[in-house]
Amino acid sequence: MDDVSLGLMLDLVGTFVFGLSGATLAVRRDFDIFGILVLAIAAALAGGVIRDVFLGATPPAAFSDTRYIAAAALAAGAAFVGYRVIERLAKPVMLLDALGLGLFAVSGCRKALEAGLDPLPAVILGVVTAVGGGALRDMLVAEPPRVLREEVYALAALIGAVIVVAGDMMALPPGWAAAIGVVMTAGFRIVSVWRGWNAPRAPGSGKPR
Repeated sequence: MDDVSLGLMLDLVGTFVFGLSGATLAVRRDFDIFGILVLAIAAALAGGVIRDVFLGATPPAAFSDTRYIAAAALAAGAAFVGYRVIERLAKPVMLLDALGLGLFAVSGCRKALEAGLDPLPAVILGVVTAVGGGALRDMLVAEPPRVLREEVYALAALIGAVIVVAGDMMALPPGWAAAIGVVMTAGFRIVSVWRGWNAPRAPGSGKPR
């Protein structure tokens, strides 16, 4: 599989998964079909749009390639029809979010490297790509974005992006580096929620004045 095909596959799968997380949350909040579609599209496309704008790739792929919107709409339809099946999973939104986080951290970092960015900016853009959709999804349902809350979130995306950069430096096959990055990001995110890991806080923070 060449770099272009791998990047497109990661993007489209990530779009569908993040769209499914947004749509599932919308159904849980009793949104109508239009609200479900809006939240699915927002969650699915925001991270990739931010990435492409930062890279100067305009119009963003989400608007120039109809497969992206189709993937988000398909996710909305799947949640609308199959919500009862999805809800049988333990913490379905978190699980889908963790997988989408991994896919977009890897795809964002890869696209940045292919555009000629140095490793550190590529890692940063990978993290931004990963957290953008989830942040917008949470804000649209009046929740504090997960990236700003106590659960480890951006750190998980950082792990996936660093793995992609390390794989590039060691000339590993891109598919292997991508797979490892996705698995490590999603796994770390899931374990962090299961174990209750928190990012460090400033001494004395959270205390009433």
